Amino acid sequence: MASNTGPEPCVMVIFGASGDLTHRKLIPSLYDLDVKGLLPERMTVIGVSRTPMTDQQFREKMLPSVQKFSTHFEQPRWAAFASRLNYFAMDGAKLDAFPALVERINSLARQQGIMKSSGGPNILFYLSVSPELYEPIVGNVGAAGLVAEGKRWCSIDPHETPWQRIIVEKPFGRDVASAVSLNRALGRVFEEEAIFRIDHYLGKELVQNILVMRFANSIFEPIWNRMYVDHVQVTAAETVGVGSRAANFYDTAGALRDMVQSHLLQVLAMVAIEPPSSYEGAAIMREKIRLFTCARPVPPADIPRWGALGRYGADDAAGEPAYESEKGVDPSRRTETYAAMRVEFDNWRWSGVPFYLRSGKKMAVKLTEVVVMFRSPPTNLFASLDPAAAQRPPNRLIINIAPREGISLRVEGKVPGSGLKIDSAKLDLDYHERFGGEVTEAYGPLILDAIRGDRTLFKHRDEVESGWRICQPFLDSPDLRRSIESYPPGSWGPRTGNELLRRDGRAWHEPQAGEVR
Repeated sequence: MASNTGPEPCVMVIFGASGDLTHRKLIPSLYDLDVKGLLPERMTVIGVSRTPMTDQQFREKMLPSVQKFSTHFEQPRWAAFASRLNYFAMDGAKLDAFPALVERINSLARQQGIMKSSGGPNILFYLSVSPELYEPIVGNVGAAGLVAEGKRWCSIDPHETPWQRIIVEKPFGRDVASAVSLNRALGRVFEEEAIFRIDHYLGKELVQNILVMRFANSIFEPIWNRMYVDHVQVTAAETVGVGSRAANFYDTAGALRDMVQSHLLQVLAMVAIEPPSSYEGAAIMREKIRLFTCARPVPPADIPRWGALGRYGADDAAGEPAYESEKGVDPSRRTETYAAMRVEFDNWRWSGVPFYLRSGKKMAVKLTEVVVMFRSPPTNLFASLDPAAAQRPPNRLIINIAPREGISLRVEGKVPGSGLKIDSAKLDLDYHERFGGEVTEAYGPLILDAIRGDRTLFKHRDEVESGWRICQPFLDSPDLRRSIESYPPGSWGPRTGNELLRRDGRAWHEPQAGEVR
């Protein structure tokens, strides 16, 4: 449930403080929140990693990252923010190091005056570490007595009892079995309400605005169903390759695990869920779980027709290697850098409407969008007057999530002049032009939501496991893996990706470079 109160002061413990995510996203986002006056007063941060370092060395190491990645760096504000940053060297996978961490947490809380009368301080844990360390660290946090599960809600005055929450980075497992195991490990230590499975895509403005567009405008919801929608496309395309991530992560993950199972299913859910009873975390999570659990099962024999995999070839012009020649890649794994799949839902609203998802590296343009393609009118009133009118495209709604946030609706209109000629026009809402402001890094608002206890933009365990069940048949299909094709860098992916829609009489939306919606 969203909190109506301001964020309480807490100690934020970041496991993996020397990692890339902490440098590029977490500390710069916290700095931006502090500059805007949004961080709680007296909140303090402890970075935890194995590298020996003093508090001052940690602050000096974070400074270049904040200068580079924060929205607006101001040197006078840095000193005040840096005083919030502390460091503790330890191996989070070793239990014997935790008593000293507990003492450091309590010591800093006492210095800041944020100890609760009935216990220690509020603590927000952040797992910014390799996925294989999630379960050992969570287990040690519980064994060290840092989490008082359930006691807060049983106390006479819950506000005087400290809370403990944890933010977990994706991937939430690598298949159904590992996701279930991770959720059980988290559940043995934390209540579900205290677990914040973060997906930064849900922090993007336009993803959240999908719900506003649907449920704050009465013109859309009556036609948001199988009677009027022909199909839906969700695309996340990148122009860059995998690079140095190949060896330490990507080659054991691939596009399906990295993007489709997590980010794209979440975007799809915002498009397809039933109206929640309220704009609160529990209500929205219930609808997403309900949607995912009615996904139509795909027989193994049909998987190659419902999915497509590819990997980019060499870019001779740029002197860049093919994916399978990237350093650290094992070609025998046949890991994909492009994945596309078709999903259908057996419910009253969407039965028979296909949802097509795709994500790829080294694609033609950088783009994250949702395309809602409506059905053509049942009869063509103007075909006898204008032969070209018989081939007019149907209405189409495009939601640009990145890089140029906005929404456009394609409609048909009469071209001025004598006679009857029909052409398409776009009704376009550019979010930056209309509402102004600057693009906000998604991590900052999400961290602030976790401090408030607002789970609206986070994932429930059942949601995660249901998402894996949708993708598992595609991950397990040897036929789909064998059919992986190479595609030229700068293209829209492999031939099989286009065939996925062409065999249904449809085509991907493929905007040209520089085209806006």
